[in-house]
Amino acid sequence: MKMKPLALGAAGVLALVLAAGATYFSLNASKQQVTASLHSLRPDDPHVLQVGAKIYAQQCAACHGAKGEGQPNWRDQGPDGQLPAPPHDPSGHTWHHPDEQLFAITKHGLAQLIKQPGYRTAMPIYSGILNDDEIVAVLSWIKAQWPPEIRRSHDEINAQYRQSLSR
Repeated sequence: MKMKPLALGAAGVLALVLAAGATYFSLNASKQQVTASLHSLRPDDPHVLQVGAKIYAQQCAACHGAKGEGQPNWRDQGPDGQLPAPPHDPSGHTWHHPDEQLFAITKHGLAQLIKQPGYRTAMPIYSGILNDDEIVAVLSWIKAQWPPEIRRSHDEINAQYRQSLSR
């Protein structure tokens, strides 16, 4: 049985619509997965903060300071060409970065995030040392130390970052 040209055209249009719809829903689902998989900090969860405080004391305080004050002259390269550990308190730049970037720096290192494999830093890469929940806990504890206005600014940065992912 032969199809008439009109039927062939309609079948072709239908196939294109179905393919476009499948592509749209596939891309939309991927964006939703990315947004859902973000490592959101939990600075209001007492259990997370208890875990985070312990890990911070063990893994971070030696360089970043017990209160997140960082090392002196943290903006200036030392004799080894590396920057000293920055503060995690409001005087530093930690709160200028969305949760996902902070997580990536902690887990994989700054060199990977900025795509410069030769970048040298004293900051350890915590992949294989801390699991994802532990990284979120320590970053949550750091955020919990910030005053309310800094936390609100950081929340706005996160909202803008998430919005950029949904475009």
